[in-house]
Amino acid sequence: MGISATDISQRIVEAVLAQKLAPGARLGEQQLAMLFDCSRTIVREALMRLAARGIITVSARRGWYLISPSQDEAREAFEARRVIELGLLRGDAPLGKPALARLKKHLQQEKASLRGDDVGTRSFLLGDFHVCLAECLGNGLLAETLRDYTARTTLIAMLYQSSHDAAVSCQEHVAIVAALEQGDRARAEALMAEHLANVQAALRLPAVNDPLDQLRSALAPLPHPGRDGVNPSADFSTDFSTDSPADPPAAYLGALL
Repeated sequence: MGISATDISQRIVEAVLAQKLAPGARLGEQQLAMLFDCSRTIVREALMRLAARGIITVSARRGWYLISPSQDEAREAFEARRVIELGLLRGDAPLGKPALARLKKHLQQEKASLRGDDVGTRSFLLGDFHVCLAECLGNGLLAETLRDYTARTTLIAMLYQSSHDAAVSCQEHVAIVAALEQGDRARAEALMAEHLANVQAALRLPAVNDPLDQLRSALAPLPHPGRDGVNPSADFSTDFSTDSPADPPAAYLGALL
């Protein structure tokens, strides 16, 4: 049996959670069809599903791209996660021993990933913890919705260069599970709220959303020898650096999926 549209969309979401696909990365139909050895019809169906879920966007002329969320969209994504995750913890769904054992196993995998150098696996596990928790709390539908929002916030963290430390995230996950094990749902909810706030606060968002900022920086006056009091015989160092962010590198899916 060949690969399905569901399989392809799942692999793309997993690659996002592992931070192997950057915000704004182009997803070419032909390249994906070659990679997965399937028809472009199947690929197009997978991409349409992801577009409906808000993870990719399509342009009639340019094709399919992963989203590059704005500051407002970033805020909305975290707010959506807070509503879902705090609501799940506020519920009265029992957390049995098998579910607790699953969460503890997930935490062990997170800790192991911190000792290794596989950043992709580490990123995936830290994001997948929240999906795993939703499943353990007995709501598969919200778990799937949460997976999409977690993928969005992963792209947001990449786009806005999050400084949140992976080890700190793992410690916060451990504290949440410990509160659940003690039967203290209120504390688990408070810890989750703090955790999500910490992740959002670590985003390096521009202080002012100035649409002309990049252009203004690029077109700022440069010093000219012999003008503005500049000594033409001065020893100038060559520096071609710029404050404007570079376009994200093109992603090669063959090395990722």
